[in-house]
Amino acid sequence: MSEEQFQNEKEMNVVGHLSELRNRLIVTAVVFVIFFAAGFMYIEEIYGFIEADLPFKLSVTGLTDLISVYLTLAGVIAITGTLPILCLQIWLFIKPGLTRPEQKVTLMYVPVIFILFVTGIVFGYLIFVELVIPFLLSLNDGMFNEIFTYDRYFKLLFRIVIPFALFFEIPIIAMFLTRLGIITPHFMRKMRKYAYLILVIVGALITPPDFVLQIVVAIPLVLLYEISIFLSQIIYRKKLKKHEEFMENNHA
Repeated sequence: MSEEQFQNEKEMNVVGHLSELRNRLIVTAVVFVIFFAAGFMYIEEIYGFIEADLPFKLSVTGLTDLISVYLTLAGVIAITGTLPILCLQIWLFIKPGLTRPEQKVTLMYVPVIFILFVTGIVFGYLIFVELVIPFLLSLNDGMFNEIFTYDRYFKLLFRIVIPFALFFEIPIIAMFLTRLGIITPHFMRKMRKYAYLILVIVGALITPPDFVLQIVVAIPLVLLYEISIFLSQIIYRKKLKKHEEFMENNHA
């Protein structure tokens, strides 16, 4: 094969990969729009579910408040529903470059990512309803006339829920990076005190200024980091075992 033919084939491969990537992004975008439309259609049922946990009524102060809430709720539904499809499209894109065992292992990440994301949303919502709201209400003690608006309520809700949804992905990220050889359990243990500090700061930022409440929020984040170290250790041991078996086979 001449150099010119090789160059042409290389360019065709690049164009093919870009075309495939575009198609997969289009599929993901279409799924996002479908989930967004479904979320918008059932917004009253979704809001009714959230409102059932509120000990007060929400008010609006502007004509655009409801639109903002509708778009935000529909957007969260769309992101949650599209996440496994996005992960699957990414997996299908990189699948040709993986070995058969790697394909099986990485495919397992797709449902786990979705489950952890939803678990984080549920956990963050429970923290918000069971701890944050009662704490904030206890601060008033009848001194002020309370008006709770849609806009401020949902901003506070998502400020707490979304970080939990993202932090619950730490274990799967740790496993993936360990498999790639980017991090090791030893590195995660070495960085433990800095990670704890960051998690405590994040817990303080997403919760009201109450020490006990901040500790309650920080504890599950710290546990997530410890679980990540444990899972990273499992992946690392498997890598070492495969490497040792490979070296023994080569020496045989």
